[in-house]
Amino acid sequence: MNNKTPEQEIECLKNSKELELLLLNNSDEALYFYSMDGKLIFINAAFEKITGYTTKELYESNFIPFVHPDDQEWTMRLWEGLYKGKIFEDVEYRIIKKNGEIRWSLSTWKIVSNYDGVQIGIQGKQQDITSRKQNEKEKDKRADELILANEEKERLLQKLKRAASVLSSAQESIMITDSTATITEVNDAFSYITGYSPDDVLGKNPRILQSGRQSPEFYVEMWDAILTKGHWHGEIWNRRKNGDIYPERMTISAVKSDAGLVQQYISVSTDITDIKTYQGQLEHIAHFDSLTNLPNRVLLADRLRQAMMQCQRRNLSLSVAFLDLDGFKQVNDLHGHNVGDELLVAVSQRMKDALREGDTLARIGGDEFIAVMIDLEKPEDSEPVLERLLKSAAYPITVNDIEMQVSASIGVAFYPQDGVTSDQLMRRADQAMYGAKQAGKNRYHHFDIAQDNAVKIQLENIDNIRSALDRSEFVMHFQPKVNMRTSEVIGVEALIRWQHPVRGLIASLEFLSTIEGHAISLEMGEWVIGAALRQISQWQNIGVNLPISVNISAYQLQQKNFATRLAALLSAHPDVNPHCLELEILETSVLSDISQASATMKTCHELGVRFALDDFGTGYSSLTHIKRLPAYLIKIDQSFVHDMLEDVDDLAIVESVIGLAKTFKREVIAEGVETIEHGAALLQLGCELAQGYGIARPMPAADIPEWLDTWKPHDPWQAFKG
Repeated sequence: MNNKTPEQEIECLKNSKELELLLLNNSDEALYFYSMDGKLIFINAAFEKITGYTTKELYESNFIPFVHPDDQEWTMRLWEGLYKGKIFEDVEYRIIKKNGEIRWSLSTWKIVSNYDGVQIGIQGKQQDITSRKQNEKEKDKRADELILANEEKERLLQKLKRAASVLSSAQESIMITDSTATITEVNDAFSYITGYSPDDVLGKNPRILQSGRQSPEFYVEMWDAILTKGHWHGEIWNRRKNGDIYPERMTISAVKSDAGLVQQYISVSTDITDIKTYQGQLEHIAHFDSLTNLPNRVLLADRLRQAMMQCQRRNLSLSVAFLDLDGFKQVNDLHGHNVGDELLVAVSQRMKDALREGDTLARIGGDEFIAVMIDLEKPEDSEPVLERLLKSAAYPITVNDIEMQVSASIGVAFYPQDGVTSDQLMRRADQAMYGAKQAGKNRYHHFDIAQDNAVKIQLENIDNIRSALDRSEFVMHFQPKVNMRTSEVIGVEALIRWQHPVRGLIASLEFLSTIEGHAISLEMGEWVIGAALRQISQWQNIGVNLPISVNISAYQLQQKNFATRLAALLSAHPDVNPHCLELEILETSVLSDISQASATMKTCHELGVRFALDDFGTGYSSLTHIKRLPAYLIKIDQSFVHDMLEDVDDLAIVESVIGLAKTFKREVIAEGVETIEHGAALLQLGCELAQGYGIARPMPAADIPEWLDTWKPHDPWQAFKG
């Protein structure tokens, strides 16, 4: 047991190394010594405290792992400089403690030599200066903030000086208030714009300018922005001294002291009356028809959408009426567009007056209008309005001493019954309008969902037919035509068939009526003519010379370029004699301009192509057609031929048609000859030409040569030779 006093302990240590080591380990500075080859020889306890590593861990490592990665490269260069005799004092760098904490270190390094001058190692001392570095950083930050604050004060001072210099000359209205929003200064532009002199407003609150257009909530939001953000910018309607209300684009800013207290409010504003007027003009142009001043399609779409939402909220209905003026084209053609425009203006105003308050009438182009009738308890509630629309459209109108009268065809669709979108409603009303046209015009017609479904099915079928044409799924079959008395084969009739990949062979009756009157029918018609010409050419190459007759529609014949298109098809087959091509027109076809049809047929005659009237006797204008259309051949409809042996009326019709043909010097052929008896009866009446199942069924082109080799007339028909 040690019983020495502290004085005795000191005395014992005076002449030993223990005192030296005790002093080293109690030092606040980390002390260490490395050999010249970089091996750690000595460290004191402070080094453990600074790095967080134990003495054992420190002896097993070296200097570099404790240094922050970003400081390792340059500290290593300094360390290398020690070997050249340099001394480095107060080197600042970062170290990483064992727990990952980053600390700042201040070190001094130098080479230690023995008494003989031989370099024996590197001595270093190190202390933690992290607190000092943090204090310096805070001081730097406060210094920067002070500099920025002074700069901000200087900028604000310069701004105020510039503001003062432009206050009187600025074109914008400037108003300055104190912190209580009492007006302290205004410029000349303020007085010019508002009509208030400085004496009128100084010492008063800016609310004297309020127009009453903005709600109290508007001003609450304005002041909330000024107080929280320090500024507000927007448009506002104010009132001049004379009472006029005008729009301004305004910016209000709060000027604060260094302590953050509001000292002044500055408002800068511009009178934007001219801009608003111009915007209004542009908006009117964008939303209203320039001729009638009615809403246009854009504004109509917006109003219709809003009306539909209102119907949903109120559980009511609305009606969309699509109006097309009947006879307006004739007015334009007879009297010119200027008169037509005046008529449109007058009619549109009358129709607008026929609507109820809240309803909308829009012009969507030409002589087409759409009316939207809202708040209907039931669809029938729209009928009185529709009747007034019809009456107002049909009322006579006088323009330049010219009395004119048009009418309107109206299609009607209802929401929510007939559609779920505004575009769908207008399309369905448009579709219903065509129903009114077809029913005789000057009336309204409701949209029919069944009819709409039928139209959709038709359009789908048309698309399928078009696709089939593109895929070359159509083929031609041919039915022979003969002279029963002489047994001569005078030609064949081309009959189109659809070779459907699933349904097999489909007869023309199932698909031609679907495309009647549509553009695809023209494409199909030209394909049939082209196929017939190709077949004539192919048969000629094997010694078969047969004319081919092709059915064409009135729609195709009445195309203005029909003769030109036919000439092009003939030119594509120069080896085919045009006399070998015969075109058949259904006698029941609706020829809207028989004179034009006759002229087209004569032009085709000049090309060498002949015409026949098919299904003769079934139309209402048979005599007119036989007189005015240059057809060399008349075909007796098979419906009369079929029952002529049992029905005396049908027999009489057949006999009459044969007589008409002879009177007008036309050839005649009977369709639908199915039995020997039919043929014999026709021969007895003087009709020698025939086609039908009793002669041959329609067949592919490849079967025609073999049929020609085996064909012979029935024996009873031979009795009429001679």
